[in-house]
Formats: sequence, C-alpha cells, structure tokens
Amino acid sequence: MKDVRAAIGYSERTERRPFFYANAHEKDFVPLKPAEVTIHDAREIDADLDREGFMLVGHASAVDDLTDLEQVAKVHRAEISDLLKRLTGCDEVMMTPFGILRFSEKSGANEEHDNSHPARFVHVDMAKEDAAAMRAKGAPEGKTVVRSAQYNVWRSLAGGTQDVPLGLCAYPSIAAEDLLDCQAIFDPLDGSPEWGFANYLLAANPAHQWFYYSDMRPDEAIVFKTSESDPERAQLMPHGAFDNPLAGPDAPPRVSLEMRGTCYWYG
Repeated sequence: MKDVRAAIGYSERTERRPFFYANAHEKDFVPLKPAEVTIHDAREIDADLDREGFMLVGHASAVDDLTDLEQVAKVHRAEISDLLKRLTGCDEVMMTPFGILRFSEKSGANEEHDNSHPARFVHVDMAKEDAAAMRAKGAPEGKTVVRSAQYNVWRSLAGGTQDVPLGLCAYPSIAAEDLLDCQAIFDPLDGSPEWGFANYLLAANPAHQWFYYSDMRPDEAIVFKTSESDPERAQLMPHGAFDNPLAGPDAPPRVSLEMRGTCYWYG
C-alpha cells in the first residue's frame, strides 16, 4: 500500500466566475486554495465505475508508441472504443477523434503539444448541463437512447513511480455544493477560434475521499466517469494532478495519454 499525503489543488469560492485556458495558463483566473490530504492507493480497493466513478483495467495496445498521435487515432481509438463497450455493456461508443498527451513540467515537452499541461487544479471535465447537451448532440440518429455516459481513459506511458500522477475524488464523498461553476476555454495552438464550455472546480470538504493508482504500467488504464444520464449512478469525477512525495529526483517525468468516448444504450 502506497498511500501518500500531498497538496490537492482545491479552489475557494469567489464572486467572479473562474475560467481557465487549455494552453495560455497565464490568463487563467482560478482562485486556488490547495489543501494537504491523504490520497489512498486505489489498488487496495475494488473501485467501480458506477459507484466511485473510476476503476483500473489491464489493457495493452497494438501501438508500440502511444505518443504517436497519428497511430493513436488510426489504431488505439478503436481499441478504446472496444474497451468501453466491454466494460459498460453499452450498445455503441462515439469516440473523440484524437488523444491528449500531457507531460510534467520537468519533461520540457509542454510547448510542443496542444493542451499538454497537467491540470494542477481539481476540475470536472464538463458541467452537467453542457455534458448532457454534448451527449444528446452526438447521439446516433434513428436510435432510442435510454442511457448515455461519457468516460475518460487515462494511462501513464512513463511507467515506474510517476512524479505527477492523477488524483481522483470518489463520487460518493462529494456534496453538490462542493462543485464551483467555471468556464473551460480551448485556445488551439493552430490559431483556430477559441471555444469553451461550462466546467466545475472543487471546494475543499473534509469528507472527500482521494485516490490514485501507484506505479502504473503502460499496459494499465484508469477509466473514469465524466458525465452520466442515470441519476442512480456516479455522475462525474473531480480529478487533478499532484506532486508525488514518493517520486525521487530521478523519477521519470509524467507522460500520460487520455482518450475520451461517449457510450449509448438503446431501448
């Protein structure tokens, strides 16, 4: 068991609505109020996607180099679609067209990639109303959808004791008032127009239960819920990067890959 104590990037309440950018973080308004918490090693629990909102799975890819985003789009995207269908029992998965690589700061690779900084403020990938609208917009035509949910599939490509792992706040420990409305703004490096949607930051609450997976291998992946239509199931997953106190100065810098998909169940 490798539980740790580390600072988590909570935010404080403010009259001004916070916002953050995918790339130009110098323009962010995120009223950070970090707090040190115990982050439990989730390898010690049997986490469930519909209860805690996350789980760990073994999953090897046919792609040798998962930093090659062209191969990720051509090959790995379908692998993740198959994984989500198997895990959830859904009828169809609509994947986003690309993967997202993120690097810890000491790698020096952030400026070479779009949206590649680890998010050190706790956030939820999309607010409930905007997520519901996105699920509805992406629903296949001619089908009666009885349930839909969005998932993020996250893996460490570096291996070993990662310097900046992903912390996850178990859904049952969150109160509705802990979620702080904010705006996520995407400012693509290719110069295309900015766009955005509503998101949430997270206010501190001593009831929160924090988890991470220690020493992840490239043939493992965290699957976590980002939105859900069924109110009886975990709805979303506050998450954020933290500095791992178990990682020494020679620990490999974080390299992680995120793949996102929406699952649909038909009536």
